Amino acid sequence: MNIETWFLVIYFLAMAGIGVWTLKIGSKGSEGYLLGGRSLGAAVTALRLQSSSMSGYMFLGAGSLAYTKGYFSLWYAMGDIGGGVLNLSILGRRMRKLSQILGSLTSIEYLEHRYPSKWIRAIAAPVALFCIFFYVMSQFIAGGRGLEMVTGIPYAWALLIAVGVIVFYTFLGGYLAVAYTDFVQAIIMLIGMVWILIGCLQAVGGWTAGNETVGQINPNLLTMWGPDGIESVQWGVIVGAVLVFSIGYMGWPHVNVSHMAMKRPSVARRASLYATGFNLLFIPAPYIVGIMALILLPTLDNPELAVFEVADTVLPNFAVGIVMAGIMAAIMSTADALLLQSGTIASQDLFQRFFKKDMSDQQSVWVSRFTVLVLAIIGYFVAVNDPPAVAEVVIFSTTVLGAAFVPVYIAAAWWKKANVPGAIWSMIAGTVSSVVWQLTGLVDVTGVDPMGVGIVCSTLALILVSLATQRSHPVPAHVLEAMKETDKIGAIPAHMLTGQNDSLAGQVPKDV
Repeated sequence: MNIETWFLVIYFLAMAGIGVWTLKIGSKGSEGYLLGGRSLGAAVTALRLQSSSMSGYMFLGAGSLAYTKGYFSLWYAMGDIGGGVLNLSILGRRMRKLSQILGSLTSIEYLEHRYPSKWIRAIAAPVALFCIFFYVMSQFIAGGRGLEMVTGIPYAWALLIAVGVIVFYTFLGGYLAVAYTDFVQAIIMLIGMVWILIGCLQAVGGWTAGNETVGQINPNLLTMWGPDGIESVQWGVIVGAVLVFSIGYMGWPHVNVSHMAMKRPSVARRASLYATGFNLLFIPAPYIVGIMALILLPTLDNPELAVFEVADTVLPNFAVGIVMAGIMAAIMSTADALLLQSGTIASQDLFQRFFKKDMSDQQSVWVSRFTVLVLAIIGYFVAVNDPPAVAEVVIFSTTVLGAAFVPVYIAAAWWKKANVPGAIWSMIAGTVSSVVWQLTGLVDVTGVDPMGVGIVCSTLALILVSLATQRSHPVPAHVLEAMKETDKIGAIPAHMLTGQNDSLAGQVPKDV
């Protein structure tokens, strides 16, 4: 084996080791497996949230956008840089307190407890599961392509190895394994990406010389308006680009569960500082590398491999191995979070909620593990037979998740008039509008991004329907009391720690 492969082998073994180490804690019932016993501090929370958001998109999609669009791609980076601090500031402390008061173990269950109706979960769980499946499939593809390029192993076998390692530690340790591996992976991917950026800038003669050369290829690439200039700009697409990776974070169930797993609500404040520091260092790098790849790799056939190929071109062999571990870290840190969330939705939000309500904690954990395994197998066979473009899959999946869930998550923590009918119609309006806008080609016709359309539709539906149905469907008193507590700074009073959802059964009104 070459030195790059040895680095990856060591990295994979380390991630598997974390899964084994967390097995004991992760197996202590549903709360241990799904939330790590609500025990995570600021640094782990922040880097887990950010690494599970970044994904293989940052190493494939970001480089591809930059290679083809130039500095126009930085609209996506601008939204991404502020996404972590917005999420933690707006949702972090309040969602942590409210989820524990209401006894919620999953981010979808949290929505049903805040908007008490079985239809909330019946709508939210399938939409989330559908989008998350395609998102995790894109991570598998990215992992397979990366391993194939570095090791020379055929794509099918490289994909199998990548999927196998991810499934192994997620299956064993649950959320705690995912959180600690994501923390380590965030550090590795930051080191790897900064190393690529430094090597890339040295290879092109520095920042100024690189930009001058790119300007000779096409001066429009140096602007924020795209290769065809400002005349071709679709402002609606730019708004969507900023939204998808800024406020879009707040609609992703696999990211929002980070708030629920914090040790204390106050952790959110310090975590936002860590998240911002990480983002400022990490996020601009793959876009800049993708732009400079136009100089180093002018005949690149597949722009999605821009960052991979630049790393292979400008770095020494031993460094490529470390950098590739960083690239795999970005991919795996999102894939494990998505897989665990998929298993959680299947076991807690669908199977236990609608089919077997008396399921024990241990049974719930095993249903979640089984789902992780099944989805990984299905995702592998889809990815190995007809791999789509990673950037397209990621943007479509995250757009639908954001459009469907951003308003209901924000209103759950902040707006005391948001009720069940408003939440139901908000999720439906956001999902349908964003999917239809994307699939019917209205993006090209109107120049308006589906994220922007979806957010507007879901927000209007939530506000208008909630206000129109206040008398017929008032927000339950126990929810209002819980929300009032989230306004306060400090620990949750003992009398409000009501346990899990079973203890709230008598307080939940009839379903809509």
